[in-house]
Amino acid sequence: MTTTTRTAPPHPPATLPSGQRRSRRAAAGRVTAVVGAVLLIGTPYLSWAYGRAALDDMTYTGGPSGLQFFSLIGGVVLLVLLLAPFRARVNGNGGARAAAIGATAYLVVIMASIALELGGLVNVDPGGWLALAGAVLALVGTLVLPAGPTPTLQRVRSPRWLQILGIVAAMAGVLFAAAYGLGQDDGGAFIAFAVFLGAAVYVTHASGLLGWLGAAAARNRQVLVLSAFVVAFAFPFTQHGSDANMSIASQVLIFAATAMGLNIVVGLAGLLDLGYVAFLGAGAFTAATLSTSAFATINWHPPFLVVVLISGAISATLGLIIGSPTLRVSGDYLAIVTLAFGEIFRITMNNLDGQDGPNLTHGSNGIPGIPNLNVLGFDFGQPHAILGVTIGRFSNYYWLMLLVIGLIILVFGNLNHSRIGRGWVAIREDEKAAEAMGVNVFGLKLLAFAGGAFLAGVAGAVKAHQDVSVTPDQYVFMESAFLVAGIVLGGMGTVGGVVVGASILKLLPEKLRFFQDYRLLMFGILLVVMMRIRPEGLMPDQRRQLEFHDEDEDMVPSPAGAQAVTGPRIQRREHR
Repeated sequence: MTTTTRTAPPHPPATLPSGQRRSRRAAAGRVTAVVGAVLLIGTPYLSWAYGRAALDDMTYTGGPSGLQFFSLIGGVVLLVLLLAPFRARVNGNGGARAAAIGATAYLVVIMASIALELGGLVNVDPGGWLALAGAVLALVGTLVLPAGPTPTLQRVRSPRWLQILGIVAAMAGVLFAAAYGLGQDDGGAFIAFAVFLGAAVYVTHASGLLGWLGAAAARNRQVLVLSAFVVAFAFPFTQHGSDANMSIASQVLIFAATAMGLNIVVGLAGLLDLGYVAFLGAGAFTAATLSTSAFATINWHPPFLVVVLISGAISATLGLIIGSPTLRVSGDYLAIVTLAFGEIFRITMNNLDGQDGPNLTHGSNGIPGIPNLNVLGFDFGQPHAILGVTIGRFSNYYWLMLLVIGLIILVFGNLNHSRIGRGWVAIREDEKAAEAMGVNVFGLKLLAFAGGAFLAGVAGAVKAHQDVSVTPDQYVFMESAFLVAGIVLGGMGTVGGVVVGASILKLLPEKLRFFQDYRLLMFGILLVVMMRIRPEGLMPDQRRQLEFHDEDEDMVPSPAGAQAVTGPRIQRREHR
């Protein structure tokens, strides 16, 4: 009798719980990201490019160039966010993912620039490919990490001295960024540095550091304003007497001062003006005709302070003349009328040549040979040395425009927080409702036009002396369009946003001359992207930010910043 042995069926393979699988996946991703960060730290000491003509000479081994050093900084920040014990408070996973995305974008731009400037990817040395591989590894590793909690750094109650130290450090970073960016003559290097700055802002936002700085700035506004002006005043000392860079910087300030005047019209009152550059031109032509130039057509040469007031008054008068019959229309109709006014001004200046009209501007030739300013014996055209640094004529005009912008900021801030400013905001939000509540709509509109035009005329008076000559072709429609674009890009109704937007739109064409044929395409793409991801602008007014994000939980005004909101209170919808 045979017996059969029955064997038990094999047990099915044990499976790990989902929590353990996620934990192992996160551990593997963290290790991968750490390896990528180590590569980003080490590869800058290798050669990235075969030839020295690419970017800022990345051919050295053992000595990183400036752009390579930024990759090292990115690797260090990524490593800290991955391994630091306080990463839960700053959402280390989200910050690390942002750092990896920024590093990948930065390295892609670097590799593309080397290939374009040297004639192919074959000119990228192994060090460059290793750096790109490190960025990709870091990106892959951080993508599998859990999202992590919302960063709480902005809610940390820090001592006031630490807040002031953070503001000072941020302003010092702005000074370095401005000095380094203006010093880049290579277009690819400038684009790469711009990408690095964008990545840095992205990382600080994702980690909560930007929110903490915003809260610190709201609690220490006086320190912020003082630090900003100290940094702006110190900027010429970083240029080692370079007239080329200071010329760009002074033009940026003139553009920003003009945009602040337009910000009253567009940002506060909500009136779309597409011919605003005419007021800048009116101030410039007034200053030119009253100057001591051999081509000046008016035999009266008052002091410059008087010329500034006359230039502003004439521009404001033009604002009243164009505003009185046209401000009863709004929207697209007002935009068309103001656009036509800008073209009429340019054509009129061309016709004041002694043949088609009185000889005031010499027609298309304009008024050249405008002498440098001489205020109280100080000649703005003469270079001088301060602390061993040569300060040229453009630095002198730069400091003059700083004073002008300071006065404009004082006027703008007081108007914004006054009954007049609240009336402008009410008109912008709902003109019919404002009129029903007793707001003098037409009078406030006219005041906005005249006030903005006066500020543009003041900026034009300085611009005439800095540019040495004034011609009608300098004041075309595209300049008005760039002014409006700068306000929209930076943030309507704010001072900082206008300065940032005007700086970007004025600086980019100067540094990207190789992209000149596609400049309008670049601006259009930039504005479309902004309207999609941040319609309120880079540095928006808190009121407008709430309007665009009234359903976001993280947009609740902080106690420190709530007092800055003026005008009609905005009630957010609560979701329970």
